[in-house]
Amino acid sequence: MNGLRPLTAQVGAETYMTLRRGETLLLTVGIPVAFLVFFSTSRVVPTGPGPAVSFFVPGILALAVMSTAMVSLGISTGFERGYGVLKRLGSTPLGRPRLLGAKVTTVFFVEVLQAAVLVPVGYALGWQPGHGHVAAAAFDALAAALLATLAFGGVGLLLAGVLRAEVNLAAANGLYLVLLLLGGMIVPLSKLPGVLAYIARALPAAALSDALHASLGTGDPVPAAAWVTLGAWAVGAPLAAALTFRWE
Repeated sequence: MNGLRPLTAQVGAETYMTLRRGETLLLTVGIPVAFLVFFSTSRVVPTGPGPAVSFFVPGILALAVMSTAMVSLGISTGFERGYGVLKRLGSTPLGRPRLLGAKVTTVFFVEVLQAAVLVPVGYALGWQPGHGHVAAAAFDALAAALLATLAFGGVGLLLAGVLRAEVNLAAANGLYLVLLLLGGMIVPLSKLPGVLAYIARALPAAALSDALHASLGTGDPVPAAAWVTLGAWAVGAPLAAALTFRWE
């Protein structure tokens, strides 16, 4: 129990600071909602047969997970490290693994908030999750989102722990754009050239997109390859972040 106290205290502190940053929450929730409404109603991107909202609700949920777990977490942690905040935390009983765990746990809370907003908007636009198999779809989607949060959170913390804050800012945003284009969230993977599509499926963005499109879109079983990819990144990225993270 004593080992949990620093963790729970840091989770509370991280959550409080996140909720206080109103502009960050507005961007975290507002931009995905705007994307969902725009792309679902404009037909700018061809998504194949069926209503566009059936493609974009899973895609935008995947985008929200990636942007929160990798970009927001990585950039904020990088600047905390650059300003010396993490160095002071390093002198407390918190420790490196519990600090990283607290930050990833806070990301889960933000993602719940995002889903609580995006899902009703999707319903209002005519989305039907999993072709009526709501319970099974929700279970698979939740499992995929948890694995992806660990994966993206690990990548964000890996960058934040080894790069200077300014370099980390550029790297996180650049990686976000690459994964956005290759992740099947806005542009279907079937529209990518063969080589790019093959490379994309080895990345966590496309694996999460495949999992959510299957569970929340078509109602098909999640491809085994998506689970393998997400599982590998969910283990490897946080481990790499924990081993290389520096307080200053």
